[in-house]
Formats: sequence, structure tokens, C-alpha cells
Amino acid sequence: MAFARTAYRTCPLCEAACGLELTVEGDRVVSARGDREHVFSHGFVCPKGATFGQISDDPDRLRRPLLRRGGEHVEVGWDEAFEAVAAGLGPILQTYGPHAVALYLGNPNVHTMAGGLYVPPLVRTLGSRNVFSASTVDQMPKHVSCGYLFGSPLAIPVPDLDRTDFLLMLGANPWESNGSLATAADFPGRLKAIQARGGRFVVVDPRRTRTAANADEHLFIRPGTDAFLLFGIVHTLFTDGLVSLGRLGSLVDGASLVDGVAEVEKLAADFAPAVVSAACGVPASRIRSLAHELAAAPRAAVYGRIGTCTVEFGTLTSWLVDVLNVLTGNLDRAGGVMFPLAAHVRRSTRVGGKGFQVGRWHSRVRGLPEVKGELPVATLADEIETPGDEQVRALVTVAGNPVLSTPNSGRLDKALAGLPFMVSVDPYLNETTRHADVVLPPPDPTRKGHYDFSFLALAVRNFAAYSPPVRPLPPDAMDECDILARLTLILSGRPGTVEDVHARLLPLPPDGLSGSSPAERLLDAALKTGAYGLSLDQLLENPHGVDLGPLEPRLPEVLRTVSGKVELCPPPLAADVDRLRGALDRPREGLVLIGRRHLRSNNSWMHNVPALVKGRDRCTLQIHPADAERLDLADGDAARVTSRAGGLSARVEVTDQVMPGVVSLPHGWGHGVPGTRMTVAAAHPGVNSNVLTDETVIDPLSGNSVLNGIPVEIKPAAS
Repeated sequence: MAFARTAYRTCPLCEAACGLELTVEGDRVVSARGDREHVFSHGFVCPKGATFGQISDDPDRLRRPLLRRGGEHVEVGWDEAFEAVAAGLGPILQTYGPHAVALYLGNPNVHTMAGGLYVPPLVRTLGSRNVFSASTVDQMPKHVSCGYLFGSPLAIPVPDLDRTDFLLMLGANPWESNGSLATAADFPGRLKAIQARGGRFVVVDPRRTRTAANADEHLFIRPGTDAFLLFGIVHTLFTDGLVSLGRLGSLVDGASLVDGVAEVEKLAADFAPAVVSAACGVPASRIRSLAHELAAAPRAAVYGRIGTCTVEFGTLTSWLVDVLNVLTGNLDRAGGVMFPLAAHVRRSTRVGGKGFQVGRWHSRVRGLPEVKGELPVATLADEIETPGDEQVRALVTVAGNPVLSTPNSGRLDKALAGLPFMVSVDPYLNETTRHADVVLPPPDPTRKGHYDFSFLALAVRNFAAYSPPVRPLPPDAMDECDILARLTLILSGRPGTVEDVHARLLPLPPDGLSGSSPAERLLDAALKTGAYGLSLDQLLENPHGVDLGPLEPRLPEVLRTVSGKVELCPPPLAADVDRLRGALDRPREGLVLIGRRHLRSNNSWMHNVPALVKGRDRCTLQIHPADAERLDLADGDAARVTSRAGGLSARVEVTDQVMPGVVSLPHGWGHGVPGTRMTVAAAHPGVNSNVLTDETVIDPLSGNSVLNGIPVEIKPAAS
């Protein structure tokens, strides 16, 4: 029997950054549980983290590169795989230029050190305008609103959960998601702690989620109308004399030094609670009382997440969330919303900057503006299908499955099948990578180090943790950083070695850095020059993490606006209010579709693990009893769902968890298509909800896809 040892690491499977205690026997992870000594999660673990070993050792996970030959994928060696990549990309780059090669970056990139360290130079080296990512089906509205408000799209304030007295939460379900754009291990426990100390949290959602069921109050709202509700609250703050900026008074202004607060008041004039109530479905009296509760609470925070981003007014909604935090004096103060300071981030003595801008280039076919260095993924199929100069002829995907995660994915699926060349960095042959000519598999999470560059910068309490590899790389595997470095070399078209790429990234002389890998040395450099002067050695000596204390005020340090202040009423956002005003009297008849999340799932990642898909079918169409009766549908029936983009059949689940007029399908399913190698997922295929989403409808300010509030028609499948 192999000797058992214990290893500690951060779970990389969602944004919560929980600590895991692993039991390892030989080369097998035999169990995973929460690390009770972890400085941030204190032993909390969700079902995903508990299956960490099963996810890592999934027999369907690719362990050698695949090359397409005669319509089939066959295993080859690394040199042969990269020779095929060079042979496929080289002629396209030479003949058509870099814009003929598109790059798609999936959500898992922010869960790896390689994604944080080696994807940026890959993007720069390619030099293509056609860069796409999961951000424009998820969070781009929040980046844009914060970009305009604070001057940086990465300056995202998070709710100070551990000290707030009142939390208003819109479109978020952390009981299932573990939180997003707010890293909070045991998010449910932190919400319960608000109640235990006499505080309250209120959830606004079209569905009675698990989070809503545990809240002090749940308010149903029509999908996509959160901006109306928030403007109604803003209106009340002004009309009832409740605006109180506190210390923010000297830090808030508008672009070009106009009075931002006064401009917001003018914009809110048309959105009185009595006016917006009919649009959003929340009683006018409750809208007014929410304003009074936010203003009266000693410490309050407003937090919106994916349900407020994946809608037609996503950027306006994201902006109004922080407008409320400003007007009640709760931005950048304890118990409100605050800016974390991660250990790898340098402090700045400079205030102000160039500000935030979009549209440095536009997409070729639809003329959509660039945002944060990328184009909306809703137009990727356009760029592949439409002939002309700089037509996309090759695609590189890194850790993404856009065939399941992007709008009108049936169209994108067909477009990928017609690409001259495609290469994917991915551990699975899934619905997207089955189209690839070459698949380059990174090692499983236990065989690489882990540090959360993205999520530590969004943590509700400052801390740092590093997890060294638990198991060594097998002889026939390649480190993920080396895979991306070698791809970067190929895209550069210049001679060199992988070591040259590693060396170019080091900001400090290597002799003064610790670490047994290039990624560790890069991390050591970032920590040593970061806000706390930590080092890799210190994190290795503290496997349960290093607590860096509660969040502290950071204004005006974080501001990169031209004025050096919080520019509360940016002109692009103010201009979009006309579009919102025009939607006030829009007829709201018929059914609309929203998504939903489950604790044992993260997008399309984890449906190949038996423990995470067992039990009842989760891929059902939830529908309110009144709507089911009107449509002659019963629990368990098959229903046909159609939208402008497409149609599918799904099993009906009749439930009052959704409000009348709303139906819900989970995101990330639709497995079992020919050419994939995911045995468990194929046995639990579900249906792909993004067959129904419309790629022509986006939030114009951010380019984000509209994945919630989709008009659909439903009838019994038999008819």
C-alpha cells in the first residue's frame, strides 16, 4: 500500500478560492476536503471541491496531443503536434496577416497561473483585432461601468460582506455559484453572519433561487428590468432628500468637471417609482422603501452579478449599482463596497490617468467596437463566415467551449466546421475542440502550481496563498506555461526557444528570485514588488495562506480617470439612458427565458464527473404553474421551445420558483454530439440553451450578449 501524505492547495474550480486538504497515496488523490486552517475559507468546501481528485484523474482527460487525420483525432507526440500547428497557422499568417487568425479565451484561463501570466504575451504576439473571450457572455458590463467611473476596468469594488448591515443583491445566486466578481469563500455562511449580527439581505431575482429562499426578503423582478428598479431607487434618494456622500463629497465629480451628482439627478427625473413599477414588476412603495433602507443602514452595500450583466441594459445596470453605493456614501468604506488590494499588485502614489475608452478598433462585419482589447463573441461567427479581406481563417481557443457558451451556438458550431485551421489548448475533446486540427492538453490541476491572480484582486478580505504542484508531471506531459510559450513562438514567426519567452517576461534578474519553474519565479517577482513585500518563500512556508487583513479605503489611489475623481455620470452612459427611457412603455407580453446555475456545475466544465451529475435531471425547463396550465403542459412533459435563433425540446418542471411569464433553462449543457470524448457527459447530455440566444442582440456599451430575457414561444412537443 502506498504511503499517504497530505497536501494543501487552493481549489481552482470556481471564484471562491477555498483551501483544500488533499490526501495523496502514491500518484493518486484519494480524498479532498476543506482545509480547516485556511485563513480565508476555514474548512468550507462545496461539492465541486470535494471531487477535486476525480476531476483531476478523469479517464477522459487528454494526456497527449491529438492531431486530426482522415476525420479522426489520433494521439501524437508534442513535436509533431507543434509542427502541425506551425504548418497550419504559418501560411495563413503569411498570406492574410494576423487579423485572419482569431483567438478565443475561455473562463478557465482566469483559474490558472498560465492564463494569468502567458495568455497576455500570446495575445500581444498574435496582434490580431479578432480577440474574443467569455467576458462578453458574462461580466463585460461591469468592466465597462467601472472603467468609466474609476478610470480602470479592473477597479471593481466588492461588497464588504463581513461588516455590512444591509445588502441588496440583484441577479446573483452565491448559494449556487459561490460568488462571482466578489471572491468570498463560504459566501452563504457570510450572508448568514449578516443576519446573525442583526443585519438583513434582500435578493432581487426573477427566480426564487436558493439564495433568495435564505434571504430576509425576495423580490421578483421581470428579467432585464433591473435598471428601472435601480433608477427608481436613485429617484427616491433625491426626491426624499436621502443623498449623503459623506467623505466621498470631495472625490466625486463628472467627466469634464461637470457636477456628476446633479447630472445623475436629472437623468433619474423620468424614472419615479410609480413610473418604473409597471416595467419591472416591483411595487412602487417597495422601491421607495428600499431607498430609505439603504440610506438609513449604518453600513450598506448594493451588489449585482450575472443576471444584471447578461441583459440588454447590462452596463447601465452595473453603473447604477455603484451610483447607489456612491449616493448613500457606501463606496470605499467599511461595510459598504470596497477595493481589494492583492499581494501581487503594486501600490500607486499616482492619482488619475488617461481614463477609459472603447472602440479603438471595430469588428469587420458588424462594426462593433472593441472593449478592453477584445470584440464581442456574438460576432465571431460573422467574422468566420463572411468573405473579404481579413476574414477569419484560423482560430486558436484556449480553455474554452464557445459552442456551448455563446449565443446562437448552432450557427457558431457550423462555422467552426468550415474553418481551414483550428488549434485548441484544452484537456478535453468537447463540443468545440472536436473541430480542432490540433488539440494541446495541459496537465491536470494537481500537476501545476496555483495562485489566483484574478480572484485575489476581488477578495472580500485581503489574503494570499500559493499551492505548489501536488504531483510531478508525467514524462509525456508538457507544462501549460510551456505550451502557451511555444504557441507564442510560432505566432511570432521568429526563431527562438521557450526559455526565451520565459526570460522576456521576468521583470527582475532571475538570480534574485525563488521558484523551481518560470511561473514561480514570475510570481516571486510580483510578490516582492507588490503591496505587502511578500515572497514566494513566505507563501510556501504558510500552506494555509497569509491573512492580510480586512479591506481598507483605497480612494483616491485606485482612480485612473482624467479628472482624478469618481466620474459619476460618464457621457456614454448618460447617452444610453435615452434607450432605457424608450423601453419604459414597451409591451411585456409573452414568455421570456432566463438561465440558472447549480452548485455542482460551473458552465460546461464539470459534467463529466459522475459524482457531480448523479441524481435527478437538472437540465429541465422550469415554468410557473399558471403558464403551464395555460399552455396545457404538465410536470415531466416535453415542451418545444423556439426563439428567433433556434429551437429545442426540453422536459418541463412545473414550479412556482419562477415568476409568471418567465421560464428557465440551465446553462452549459448540450453534450453527446458526435466527435466528442466525454463519456459521462454524453450519458447526461441535457440541451444547449444557447441554441435559443440571439447573437444579433447585445448590450451596445459593452458588447455583452443578452442571455437573459430572451423572448420564446413554448408549446407541447407533440404539437
